[in-house]
Amino acid sequence: MTSASERYMTGFGNEFASEALPGALPQGQNSPQRPAYGLYAEQLTATAFTAPRAHNRRSWLYRILPAAVHGAFTPLAQHAFHNDFGRGPLNPEQMRWDPLPLPGAPADFVEGLFTMAGNGSPAAQQGVAVHLYAADRDMTTRYFYDADAELLLVPQLGRLHIATELGVLQVEPQQVAVIPRGIRFRVALPDGPARGYVLENFGAHLRLPDLGPIGANGLANPRDFQTPQAAYEDLQGDFELVAKFQGHLWRADIGHSPLDVVAWHGNCAPYRYDLRRFNAIGSISFDHPDPSIFTVLTSPSHAPGTASVDFAIFPPRWLVAQHTFRPPWFHRNVASEFMGLVHGAYDAKAGGFVPGGASLHNSMSGHGPDPATFARASSADLSVPDAITDSMAFMFETASVLRATAQALVAPHRQRDYGQCWADLPRNFRAPP
Repeated sequence: MTSASERYMTGFGNEFASEALPGALPQGQNSPQRPAYGLYAEQLTATAFTAPRAHNRRSWLYRILPAAVHGAFTPLAQHAFHNDFGRGPLNPEQMRWDPLPLPGAPADFVEGLFTMAGNGSPAAQQGVAVHLYAADRDMTTRYFYDADAELLLVPQLGRLHIATELGVLQVEPQQVAVIPRGIRFRVALPDGPARGYVLENFGAHLRLPDLGPIGANGLANPRDFQTPQAAYEDLQGDFELVAKFQGHLWRADIGHSPLDVVAWHGNCAPYRYDLRRFNAIGSISFDHPDPSIFTVLTSPSHAPGTASVDFAIFPPRWLVAQHTFRPPWFHRNVASEFMGLVHGAYDAKAGGFVPGGASLHNSMSGHGPDPATFARASSADLSVPDAITDSMAFMFETASVLRATAQALVAPHRQRDYGQCWADLPRNFRAPP
């Protein structure tokens, strides 16, 4: 028996309650002596018990069998997916990659993960890892969970049908999904081959940024986030449970589907968000605002005002600033930037940065528009508003340097001549006589 309909509740970080069978959710308490339908009560805690209420994340699950029921774990080889960010000198040059090629041999979501860069570690519970994925088959008998990190999935090609313990998410390109640390899930590919990006967030949970002087509205609105309603599988068979724990993969036999939660309540749950609903804020006078104005979600660090990682997007919008170079300016940041392109073209690059591709600009490495973009924007008629349409780029921005993995540095899809894209910028300086 399976109950896997796709239904959602709205709001960011809410206290939700959902049941797939009437009366499965206990009323007035969390752990009754005998839960309804012969279910087991189990608490999932994603923060310390004593974390402040505003930051506490936990959910109570009412399931057919507890999560403890599975075979012994043994190591599982997946050499492209890891948290080995290397040691030794780190080259500060700018880097860019073409899209990750689709699999040459059949690969599911887990098999198709390819680690690009990262910092920190799961053991320290701080930092991030950035991965690409390219897959062409469903996870049919395999389930996965990440004990190290919260996952942010950014599809670029093909929808992801993500069946989780707490319900079903369907996520298409220009939408994103967040799966909390430890939640078990399975990914199917309803459109066939799929490709995209994954952020592992080892630190504090992703949350909405404060709006400050923007006020009460704008950017990502809480009501546009969707959390699935309870949906369960009552399946028995020869299945595999894959865990990522302390940077390594492990597998165990499991004789039933772990997606067997019939009811749940709490605020630790997966969710999705449609990036096309982002309310972009920008300049209506002059100059280009800082990219922080495009932040969708943030994971704050221990340093006030500094993020362990920001997830920012560059969606369709109007550029109207006067007396202004309208595209992103030339810049060097103390933060490090990993960029991807989901759809269309990016307004700061005339070519070379394509959907599915990626770039890495580490701390204090100079970057900005290429010569064609610079020439066009420098001579544009500023009396006419400029509409950025049919585009969706994003950035993972971190306070710590992102170390590219050895495999990313030697990957065939790396654009080794990327740094030359600025070589033809003209010398426009004219000294006075």
